Amino acid sequence: MKNSKFVFDKLSKIFEQGLVTSKDLGSEMLNILKSKRDEIVFRMKLTSKEEFEVLSKRVENIEKKISLLKQTAKKKTKRVKKS
Repeated sequence: MKNSKFVFDKLSKIFEQGLVTSKDLGSEMLNILKSKRDEIVFRMKLTSKEEFEVLSKRVENIEKKISLLKQTAKKKTKRVKKS
C-alpha cells in the first residue's frame, strides 16, 4: 500500500508539472503571436483600436460643432426692413 501511494504521488506530480508547462507553453505562444501581430500592424501603419475610437469621437464632436454653427448662422440672418 505504501508503494502504491508513492507511485500515485509521483505520477500526480508529473501530471501537475505537465499541465503547468503546457499552460506556460500556451501563454508563451500567445505572447509570440501578439508581438508578431503588432509588428505587422506597425509595418502597415494601421491605427490601434484605442486610437481609432479617440479619432472617431473627435470627428463626432467636430460634426456636432459644425451643425450647431450652421444652425446659429441661419438664425442670425436678419431681414431688412422695407421703408
